[in-house]
Amino acid sequence: MERNPNENDFLENNSPENIPFNSQDSIFSSNLFLDGDGEIILTQTSDKLHWKSIESVLNGQDPSSCFGIELVSKSESTLCFSDIYSAEFIDLGLVHEASFLNARGPLLGQSFEMYRFTIRGAQKSKTQPSVLVPSLYTFGHKGAQTCQMWVNRINDLLNVDAARPKNLMVFVHPKSGKGLGCKVWETVAPTFSQAKVKTKVTVTERAGQALDIMSSITNKELRSYDGVVAVGGDGFFNEILNGLLLSRHKSSYPPRPAELNHPIEKNGNGPVLDANVDIRDPSDSGEDESPLLKQSTNLRTGEDSCQTAEDLEFSFPNEKFRFGIIPAGSTDAIVICTTGARDAITSALQIVLGKTVCLDVAQVVRWKKTCTSKDEPSVRYAASFAGYGFYGDVITESEKYRWMGPKRYDYAGTKVFLRHRSYEAEVAYVEVESEKKNIGLEKESSGNWTKGLWSLLKKSERVACRANCGICKTKAGHTSARCPSLEPYSKDSRWLKSRGRFLSVGAAVISCRNEKAPDGLVADAHLSDGFLHLILIKDCPHAFYLCHLLQLAKKDGNPLDFEFVEHHKTPAFTFTSFGKESIWNVDGELFQAHQLSAQVFRGLINLFASGPEA
Repeated sequence: MERNPNENDFLENNSPENIPFNSQDSIFSSNLFLDGDGEIILTQTSDKLHWKSIESVLNGQDPSSCFGIELVSKSESTLCFSDIYSAEFIDLGLVHEASFLNARGPLLGQSFEMYRFTIRGAQKSKTQPSVLVPSLYTFGHKGAQTCQMWVNRINDLLNVDAARPKNLMVFVHPKSGKGLGCKVWETVAPTFSQAKVKTKVTVTERAGQALDIMSSITNKELRSYDGVVAVGGDGFFNEILNGLLLSRHKSSYPPRPAELNHPIEKNGNGPVLDANVDIRDPSDSGEDESPLLKQSTNLRTGEDSCQTAEDLEFSFPNEKFRFGIIPAGSTDAIVICTTGARDAITSALQIVLGKTVCLDVAQVVRWKKTCTSKDEPSVRYAASFAGYGFYGDVITESEKYRWMGPKRYDYAGTKVFLRHRSYEAEVAYVEVESEKKNIGLEKESSGNWTKGLWSLLKKSERVACRANCGICKTKAGHTSARCPSLEPYSKDSRWLKSRGRFLSVGAAVISCRNEKAPDGLVADAHLSDGFLHLILIKDCPHAFYLCHLLQLAKKDGNPLDFEFVEHHKTPAFTFTSFGKESIWNVDGELFQAHQLSAQVFRGLINLFASGPEA
């Protein structure tokens, strides 16, 4: 059992052809010593590292036991390069053989002094598939040159991976969530250092500082970074997102509510249907452009944009520049929906490994701040949710209790629920062909048992968004039953209107999963399918609304299967309030708007994430 590696002929010879390990795809192999295990053969192929115990190669025996003694061994394993983020030479030191287990516990085997190098990687947690945990392997050899050679080979392969970031901007919100932003960053900062990722860290000192920096930074400097990382909550990420998009994303406005005031015909039951509304600006002459959208407008001023060559070079979507989020907020819904876990280490590992998902972003345009205001368009972008009524009241009330930390949302939510206020408003939204069929089937259903049967049918047809989601990966312009054309506006677009008293109006970009709503507001919402999920909660008795909220808080609940709940999948909608006050919640931030409209841009930004695991 005991060997002296200085006398071992396997450790003397690094020639692949003399190693008793045959693999057709092997391109390089060496005999090494794995700390905590023993002598192994490490083999590099084009996409992974594989090692196997020399004992098992020579004798064909199970390396996990010897003469009835159980060994704690990592004697055979595979590590893909896509999961490795660091290889580092660490000079002379002790390397241990495998541990033995006896009645008194683990006992270390022999120790040898040799040159060492480490490999750091990420692996899935055994209990939580969406959580990544760091893994560390220390290899030894009596020759420093052999160790350094392995480090160089691995790093060379990692460096050619263009998806991995090399230089990042990092913004830390010190008061986000429970005020642990700085502590969270200190926890994950070593991961970036080990992965040789340069970080320019800014700890914000005031609200809006990150937005100001992102909007004022030149495109030339911005292109020197591979992305920007927010250490904070959803609201802080929204600030950074808006700082980048408001100053650079050039697009046309969605139609204002007043533009939809055309002759209409009743649709019998509830909503009002506009027949083939064509809202074309008289000056628009480009037939290929969306007739509902005006050409080349500066979002903040409404004036024709005068773009320099430098501005044109930074376009959206931008695959080279990605956003990252290290969760440190009160809800962290975006992180949960894009990584599957509310875990800072998981997010950090996905960033340094260069994981990528596309994310839809909603453009929310306020036309009137109050009922007496003049038309003065103001734009905000949302990556998760925009809500009015209950949602706006909760965020407004919670601002009074910031000193309570995240608990302020529970307290504010309870107060607003007990108040049970409803608001008169009108909502118009673009009709989607696939949704038209569903609405028709629902109307044909009569009676509680048929409605329940239809609810079960809808639930069985849900396709949840997961890592490598086929719906989100469908390219622009491709059409399918579940993923229609990416050009939602056309001269034949039809708008449905719904007017009445609402407890809430919500538009979800993603499912908005969080710890209080395990399936989110819309369980089958996707990260990048080009749709908003419009949820209208009509005025109803207190007890009914409580049932809706309880279903939201329940795993596999049905919060949308109530008579007083309307759910519409749409690329755009407009909103007009008929009250004096009108506060919206846009990604956790207050946004006062009496009249607004919104549209979604499919896959507008890229995130350092891999999507939620099943």
